[in-house]
Amino acid sequence: MATRREMWERLGGDVDVLVVGGGITGTGVARDAVRRGLSVALVEMNDFAYGTSSRSSKLVHGGLRYLEHGELAMVFESVSERRILMDLAPHLVNPLGFLFPVYKGSRHNLFVINTGMWLYDGLSLFRSPKIHRNLKPKDVAELEPALDRDGLKGAPLYYDCSTDDARLTLETALDAAEQGATVCTGAKVKRFLKGDDGRINGALVEDTLGGQGTKEIRAKVVINATGPWTDSTRALSSIPGQEHKKVLRPTKGVHIVVEASKLPVQHAVVCFHPTDERVLFALPWGDRTYIGTTDTDFEGDPKDVHATLEDVDYLIDASNAYFPNHQIARADVIATWAGLRPLVAPPQKAGMSESDVSREHEILVGRDGLLTIAGGKLTTYRRMAGEVVDTAVKLLRLQGDRCTLTPSHTDENPLPGGQGWPENDDHAEVGKRVRAASEDRLDEDVALHLANTYGMRALVVAKLVKEDPGLGHRLVPGRPEILAQVTYAATHELAASVCDVMIRRTQLFYRDVDQGLGSVDAVAHELGRRLGWDDKTQRRSADAYRAEVALSRRWRDEAR
Repeated sequence: MATRREMWERLGGDVDVLVVGGGITGTGVARDAVRRGLSVALVEMNDFAYGTSSRSSKLVHGGLRYLEHGELAMVFESVSERRILMDLAPHLVNPLGFLFPVYKGSRHNLFVINTGMWLYDGLSLFRSPKIHRNLKPKDVAELEPALDRDGLKGAPLYYDCSTDDARLTLETALDAAEQGATVCTGAKVKRFLKGDDGRINGALVEDTLGGQGTKEIRAKVVINATGPWTDSTRALSSIPGQEHKKVLRPTKGVHIVVEASKLPVQHAVVCFHPTDERVLFALPWGDRTYIGTTDTDFEGDPKDVHATLEDVDYLIDASNAYFPNHQIARADVIATWAGLRPLVAPPQKAGMSESDVSREHEILVGRDGLLTIAGGKLTTYRRMAGEVVDTAVKLLRLQGDRCTLTPSHTDENPLPGGQGWPENDDHAEVGKRVRAASEDRLDEDVALHLANTYGMRALVVAKLVKEDPGLGHRLVPGRPEILAQVTYAATHELAASVCDVMIRRTQLFYRDVDQGLGSVDAVAHELGRRLGWDDKTQRRSADAYRAEVALSRRWRDEAR
């Protein structure tokens, strides 16, 4: 795999499709397009999954609550895609039980909810990880002893999936690159290029990481897949007095992370907030538990989105209502993350709340030829991407391009880490193979962590440790992340900054009690060694990460 610098050097010239945006949708579009035989370049101003795609609830799910709004087609599409993603990325998309406690006075009774569960399983053609079952209060007490049992009538247990959203995005980008696409981070579109007819035929792109100036990329079709930045990207093509109408109504979702010992849950617990009845979850995450999410309108620059004290208190209040014997406080919050849902703005309706805005996606083709994908959700990214490429192909043919394309088969070809994964989905067995590949230089917990993170690519990481045992050093004492992951991120995963490694290649930003601050300099040094950084560049990258940590902790300043 090329490094990020080598990807920048490959940019330029003519391509069939230029994708702007390296989130889950943009990388999905690049993967689909290149697998059809199109020449593809993707540019991302920061890092893969920098925005919404690393700040979701980290779930691949059918959207049970959409049944309440009658959005059966969306649920059917979502549960179908859930099944496909479990096959494409079995190391990253894993079954997770969801407990839906029903209390006296709840908005819906057990009969109505159970009916909805059968419909949910039916829409998946009964191919859910497991069919739901109804639990009595005593069964709930055994499975989730921390959950409040006062007034509990019962709880259906149903199944969706958890995921590592950033890694799902990254592996989609890596697969696109392996098929021939040029995918470049730190490449920001400064303006669009236009022909004499006023139609966009490329972009001027700036190197924001290496300081290598700008490049022109000519493309027959340009696709805007920039999530929360959708409207600002469209504005790059606006003519004064003829500005594009905004298409988004972004809403902010915040999560908080605490130690699992503070809030012990074995399943994802569905909660309704005690003040406004918004749906949120308490989710198990290894030695951590996270709670989310909020759903509030957001205005401003997406890069500045962060959790506020009000957001944190809102989530703490919900947790304490459902788990009264495991009260959490502000001091228990290890980390937060805040992301923006790039929801398509609905027709103006008085009183429409943020949670009522549809999660459906929309594909737009502007008069300038810019193809924009807006809205949608993580679970259905692959199908959305296919629809976008279908539209791009139509535009190519309208331009007289007689391209002969092959099917993309993105539903059949596993992502890189899923290639060769055992059919019985035995994570522990892969962990043993990883440890053997290191010649037992890795501890069992580290080997299993690598298997769950990289899938079968973990064998390559293990061989790095075999060749250089020093790379087996744990970045944080007691945690499974190791120095070899930094090396691999730089040489095989297009990482170009400490933030890339700490937030999106590992999850130390979220999981370590100090958010990885104690290992920042070691990470910067290893990246510098692999990427040829001088001391100044190392310090700058380390300081940028510290600034990200400070932003995630800004809510604490409000509490003082």
